[in-house]
Amino acid sequence: MKALMFTLLFLLIAANEAKVFKKCELASLLKKSGMDSSTGYPLENWICMAYHESRYNTQAVGPPNTDGSLDYGIFQINSRYWCNNNQGPTANGCNKPCSDFLKDDITDDIVCAKRIVQDPQKMDAWTAWVKHCKGKELSEWTRDCQL
Repeated sequence: MKALMFTLLFLLIAANEAKVFKKCELASLLKKSGMDSSTGYPLENWICMAYHESRYNTQAVGPPNTDGSLDYGIFQINSRYWCNNNQGPTANGCNKPCSDFLKDDITDDIVCAKRIVQDPQKMDAWTAWVKHCKGKELSEWTRDCQL
């Protein structure tokens, strides 16, 4: 009985663990997804932003924003504008439930981030990017990666 309970506990813990990307692993995936060529922003911007938003954690959920919205996933996609968390008004610009941005497969996150930078705010939509990355020398974010 103890062995069965231990096994169940281990499976629950394993199922709830987030994927936390390594910097170069994420850079490679984003490059393959066209984030450096189709968004108007070099790859280093995305790596810097994702680090400061979520520490590359796919299951990150930010604290409530002043309007009560929440931010989800590796890019901290906002529930007020870009996804629906069924907890308040939303424009749901990416036409997704916010829970889709908490999965280890970040394909949906990438598609939504590409959509976000088409808006007038572009990458200014991410306050962590504005604070930590915008206008800065960012080559360090991909320098050691084999891209």
